[in-house]
Amino acid sequence: MANVSVYNMEGSEVGKMDINDSIFAVNVNEHLMHKAVVLQLANKRQGTQKAKTRSEVRGGGKKPWRQKGTGHARQGSIRAPQWTGGGVVFAPTPRDYSFKMNKKEKVGALKSALSSRVNEEKFLVMDSLKFDEIKTKKMVGVLDALKVRKALVILDGEDNQNVELSARNIAGVRVVPFNAISVYDILKYETVVITKSAVSKIEEVYA
Repeated sequence: MANVSVYNMEGSEVGKMDINDSIFAVNVNEHLMHKAVVLQLANKRQGTQKAKTRSEVRGGGKKPWRQKGTGHARQGSIRAPQWTGGGVVFAPTPRDYSFKMNKKEKVGALKSALSSRVNEEKFLVMDSLKFDEIKTKKMVGVLDALKVRKALVILDGEDNQNVELSARNIAGVRVVPFNAISVYDILKYETVVITKSAVSKIEEVYA
């Protein structure tokens, strides 16, 4: 098993922790990670864009001038695409951009993302992260002690509201419970900051 350093809220190393190789030390599959990121971004798209084709624009039922003898090019409708106010050629219509990955692919992508952060030494484990009050300054102090700026903070999901609210207004920081992590977030933020209890719960789910 690989092991990583464990830090306290003052940024001091207080021990080591063994982590599961089948989750945090797998061969990084960049293709699966890319597919997972594209899936997440595609599934967020509303797909509500719409423009009218020539058949949907109001008006244009009458031929603007006779076919021959005017000196103009022949025209059948003032709602043809070349006219101002006319329809759009191949106009976009509402559509669903989402697609699916199978469960093994999703898990493989997540393990690859976590392993990549461990390989880059951008995976910081904390013995605990709890506040008695909502205080942004305290959260900034913890991140400064860890020498971290853009961070994905992963918690165990139990009574972490003070931490979540303390980090809410810090640019470049996102706090999520262990069961809501995504490949996109792991790769977007420079460093993963995670509690020991969250690591244990991730191992319980994915080992």
